Amino acid sequence: MQRMFDIFFSCIALAILSPLLIPIILILRLTGEGEIFFLQGRVGTGGDQFKLYKFATMLKKSPSMGTGTVTLKDDPRVLPVGKFLRKTKINELPQLLNILKGDMSIIGPRPQTQRCFDAFPLAFQNEIIKVRPGLSGIGSIIFRNEEDMMLSHNDPDKFYDEIVMPYKGSLEAWYVANQRIQLYFILIILSIWVVLGFSSTLIWRLFQDLPPPSKVLNKWI
Repeated sequence: MQRMFDIFFSCIALAILSPLLIPIILILRLTGEGEIFFLQGRVGTGGDQFKLYKFATMLKKSPSMGTGTVTLKDDPRVLPVGKFLRKTKINELPQLLNILKGDMSIIGPRPQTQRCFDAFPLAFQNEIIKVRPGLSGIGSIIFRNEEDMMLSHNDPDKFYDEIVMPYKGSLEAWYVANQRIQLYFILIILSIWVVLGFSSTLIWRLFQDLPPPSKVLNKWI
């Protein structure tokens, strides 16, 4: 049933958003490095790799520069137009094509690069690959301000690997264990809620059995 809703909502979204997407495509072609889409390998269902689509917001060589696949707030690798696209999450909209192809769902664990996926504890890795990765999900909602969080630490890679990813993995595993159509719709509504700029703290009132964050993360989420 979730797959049926994925296809339906993706088709509707692409039709409604086409007046927005077409100008963005033209702007990207005429600015920055002239690239429209950024394709990157991500870990999908069963651990298989797939190519994830995004609007190009960073320099082509970004994965081999600075913090690699980890992006910080005000990252110098982000192109001028890319800052707006990333802040509004418009850069994620091409993933509607991944959903139509069956690589992803609207709701699920966020698809990670192999390097980031390997930072999940093994037990969580085994759970996460049981379902399709999502355009949004429990981890995306709670870690809405991840780039701000990363910027506050002197060693963002270490903080990401040792603090962020173990907890994010526990959240994604929670989703897999509790996956149902009601949760699917609730998380869609909450995703829209936080994109519009409202607080993500509502999720803690709705799901009181979520894994608790560590003291280090508690002040951020």
